[in-house]
Amino acid sequence: MKMIKNTEADKGMPISHSNHHAQNAATMEPGATTIHEICSQPEVWSRCLEDLDRLDLSQLVGDRDPRSYEWLFVGCGTSYYLAQAAAATFTILVGAPARAVPASEFLLFPKLVVPSADAAIFPVLISRSGHTSEVLRVAELLRERGIEFLGLTCDGNELSGLASRILKLPVTEESTVMTSSFTSMLITLQYIAAWFAKQEGFVKALHSLPASLASLLPVYRPQIEQFAQQPFDDVTFLAQGALYPIASETALKVMESSSSYAQFFHAMEFRHGPKSIVSKKVLVGSLLSETGYKEESAVLMEMKQLGARTFAIANHFTPEVSNSADLAIELALPIPELARLAVYIVWGQLLGSYTGLRKGLNPDCPTNLSRVVTLAK
Repeated sequence: MKMIKNTEADKGMPISHSNHHAQNAATMEPGATTIHEICSQPEVWSRCLEDLDRLDLSQLVGDRDPRSYEWLFVGCGTSYYLAQAAAATFTILVGAPARAVPASEFLLFPKLVVPSADAAIFPVLISRSGHTSEVLRVAELLRERGIEFLGLTCDGNELSGLASRILKLPVTEESTVMTSSFTSMLITLQYIAAWFAKQEGFVKALHSLPASLASLLPVYRPQIEQFAQQPFDDVTFLAQGALYPIASETALKVMESSSSYAQFFHAMEFRHGPKSIVSKKVLVGSLLSETGYKEESAVLMEMKQLGARTFAIANHFTPEVSNSADLAIELALPIPELARLAVYIVWGQLLGSYTGLRKGLNPDCPTNLSRVVTLAK
């Protein structure tokens, strides 16, 4: 991880750690690269957290306190859902409003994003590749307006040359879909929020995540692989609060990796019309929070009664809710609710990959997708 000010692209950037195992695995069987990268996240998170501990955040962003500047998180696709989760974290931890917008919205409807020319904003532009067209165009627009911003990336590329402040994480992904890059960038932004909020306990909680996930994977990975053998016509994921963008990303992972139609809703909103899709051929997944557990779990149990197959993730289950889920993943992590976001997404990443394999697809090469979206100028 590196901070750079006013440099050309990638000069002085650290060398990323190559994933030779993933490259070799990709030549052996479909989906091997993606599944390896999902399961290697504990090691990747540890590496990023070690770098964060060494980083001088006061020099990088210390003059952009979120209580004085509105942090505006900008991304596309997975990076947009990451932006939403980061904004929720900043709002809750720091106690100051933060927002997330798609890069395309910033470009097409800038006055909706920044209605005042003198608004005190600090944009954070998120792009795994550093080569995403819409994000680069937002970077150019900000430079033209003289607005400083932070670039968050894994590969660097053009974004490193455009941003006066840059964080390049030591994460290398060979697969098309974002897995460890999503979670690592999320943990990074949560770390920064905790730094501003002087929440040392939250930072300690983030440091516990690699070991926690490493212990959960051997238990639940085989269960998800078996569960994914069931065919579904439709898939939907439900959540509230800071878990809502995680549910959104879970749906996207299932869509990308298995070419399945997947949707996402706020849990309580699912009763207001969308539940009409529920049948025995529909999978309803619920990411249950502690804050809204009673209300959210009631929705899940109702969908089970209507005939849906159900998939649930919670930190702790009551017996009634656990019995209503065809697959129940219990995290049992003794850390703040907000610090668990990255662990919630891993199971959707695996579900998408194993569903794709069941359908005879290769999650390493998703239908119609490329690793980077670039648009003609």
